[in-house]
This record gives sequence, structure tokens and C-alpha cells, in this order.
Amino acid sequence: MVAVRPSVPLAGAVTVDGSKNAALPLLAAAAAMHRPVHLSNVPANTDVGTMLTLLQQTGWHAARPVNDPHTTVILPSDKQRPDPDPEVAARIRASYYLVPALLGAYGRARLPWPGGCAIGERGMELHFKVYERFGDRSTVDDRGYLVEGATGGRGTVSIMLPFRSRGASIAAVLRTVVAGRPLRLGQPNLSPEVLSVVEALRISGWECRVSEAALTLQPPRSVSGEEIAWRVPGDKIEAGTLACAVAVTGGNAHILGARRDDITPLITALRWLGVPADAEDGTLTVQAQDAQPTGRPLRAIASLSPGGLDADFEPALLALALTLPGTHLFADDINPGRHRNLLPQLVRLGATIDELSPTQCRFAGPQQLTGAGVEATDIRTGSALLIAGLTARGVTTLGGLEQLRRGHADLPVKLHALGADICEVIP
Repeated sequence: MVAVRPSVPLAGAVTVDGSKNAALPLLAAAAAMHRPVHLSNVPANTDVGTMLTLLQQTGWHAARPVNDPHTTVILPSDKQRPDPDPEVAARIRASYYLVPALLGAYGRARLPWPGGCAIGERGMELHFKVYERFGDRSTVDDRGYLVEGATGGRGTVSIMLPFRSRGASIAAVLRTVVAGRPLRLGQPNLSPEVLSVVEALRISGWECRVSEAALTLQPPRSVSGEEIAWRVPGDKIEAGTLACAVAVTGGNAHILGARRDDITPLITALRWLGVPADAEDGTLTVQAQDAQPTGRPLRAIASLSPGGLDADFEPALLALALTLPGTHLFADDINPGRHRNLLPQLVRLGATIDELSPTQCRFAGPQQLTGAGVEATDIRTGSALLIAGLTARGVTTLGGLEQLRRGHADLPVKLHALGADICEVIP
């Protein structure tokens, strides 16, 4: 577990890891390419480790150079191993990204239902509808699902998503790579994670056009077997967590490695609360010593719309807003179980929060929290509780580090580097 106490204002500079949420589909995309892929800035969290294990179990070579632990080379293999260990695959939600690569290699994909954080159901129905548009056949049972790939097929595949699903958008993109067919995807998810895969395809010779209305892909006229190089973008969520930690302690710090476009909604929220923040040349600067709390209520509503507030920013902002004046409203309908995980833990620290519904809450700040024993029941709950512990009187102990490390290899270490009074302890 981790113990954290109220800290001096955090200060200094720290670099975020590569994004877990971008690395996972990029690894699956690399497997779908059937050519060597050199992927840099790969984070070392446990979810990425699980994905690499799944690739190796299903016949791909996944090697990390000894002198560069953040680079992974994915190589096709001639070994026939179509089915991964279901217990390993069930550890992460992103196992479903492997379906297209498995269809391309073996004509079928048998996987357990997605696992990972307990923040709501991981519905696959929209994924199955995407695969049906390619002619694939899906069957399900209590243990998981089987997708059997169609052969042949020509012409453009047109799909209109009923909502901007990130998982279904990536499924459509990766399936069209394996099929080698043009794609027109209506109402796509345009999150940085999806756009990272699209950019990787553009580097690989695909013609890509992106708008809010549609995402279109055209395969290259010829495919070479030469190695291609992709890069995982910096983790916007880790950058947001660190920014909120700096802000809650009234510090000044530079957070390196995240792209401005990826964190603009977070910067907007911080400024609305009176915390000076800006990003330029890959550096997010937070100058909370100059903060002038506005007292304006923050409406932090998670959204799938382009330019909307990423749901993964919401827990960190919630922990920050508890310490600032105003009556704040937070909502996350995308991950319906997240408030169920986070809010009871904050209440253990003394927070007073009015739950308007299972996915909406309202509270007035500032509130003074008191240290207690809390649990990281999912990745974002764990990071939000670390932020809360930086201002809670006394000692806050956070258990469930295995959940936190699924998305962050060393978040407590980064906080300590900025001056946080935090350390790992043996229970």
C-alpha cells in the first residue's frame, strides 16, 4: 500500500509515460499489419504487459531491446497458436482489440469477456455489429465469445455508429486493416487513442480522412514487408492527474510529454476553477501558487463528443474541486460504476457528497478531508484518492496498488519527485 500525508506545494518537472489507452490498440494494430512494427514510448504498466503476453501466446514475437525498455518490436510468426490463455485475456478490457489480428491470422477469434476495472459492463454488441458488416459471424456463451471471419469481400465497408464508441471505432479500423478494404465510419470516436491508430495507418501508407461526421480509410496500393515505426503518445490521463495534484497543493510544476490537443478540456476546467494552466511544446505548466479561486461551479460532464471532457479526467478533477469554493456538479454516464467505486472512498475521508443518481453527484467546497484507509478499486479511483490524500489531515493509506499499476507504472514515484510526502509501505 501507499501512505500519503499533506504535502508542501508540489514543484519541479516530471515526464509522463506513454499512454496505456493508446498503447493497447497500437499493439493490436501492429499484430494486424503482418509486417515488423517498431513501437516506441511504450509504458511499462501491467495492462500493457498483459497485452504483450497475449500477443506472444497467440503466435507473435514481441521483443523489447535490453537497452530500451520503452520500445517494443512486434514481428509476425509462423507458429499456429490461435487461442490465448482465457485467464490472462480476462485480466484486461482491451483483449477485444485482438479480434481483427486473430481473424487475419487464423480466421477465428475466441476470447473471454473483457475484464479489468469494475466500472461498468463492457458491452460487445456494437463490436459484433461492426464485424457483421464485414461478413463475420459472432456467437456468445457464458465464458466469452467467438468471432469467425468471412473470406473474400470487396468494396467499401460503410458503418454508421449509433454513438461515438471508442472501442467500436478501433474495432472497425483494425478490421478494415485485416480485410484490406476501404472503410467509411460514420459518427466515429475521435479521441486521441483512436487518432493515434489512424496516424499509425497513415504512416503505413493508408489514405486517411477524418472529420466529426466520418472517418474514411483507403488501403495502400502496394504493401511492403519493411519495418515501420510508430510512437505511443504521452499519457494525457497521467498528465491530468499530476496537474490536479500540483493544483491541490498550490504548487508550480512542469509536466512533460502530453500533447496540448489531448489535454485542452482539462486546461479549460483548471482555468475555470482559477488555476493558471497552459501547454506549449509538449509541456503542461501549472502555476497554482498564483491561483485565484473563482468560486464558480464546475460542471464536469464526461463526454464522447469531440472536444468534450474525457471521462478519465473526471475523478482527478473531482478530488481537486472538493478543495475549491463553489457548488460543483460531476457526471459520468460512460462508466456507470465509477462513482460507485470512488464516492464511498472519498466519504471515508470525510467528504460530503450528494449523489443525485448512480452517475451524477453534487457537492460544495471547500471541504477539509481527514486521512483514513482507502482502496484503489480501479485505476482512476486510485489516482483520485492520491490527490485527496495530499490535503487530508493526517495519514491516508491507499491499498489496491495492483489496480493503480494497471494504468500507471510509477505514479507515486512521480508525485514523490515533485515533493509529495508519499511512500510505499508494507501492511
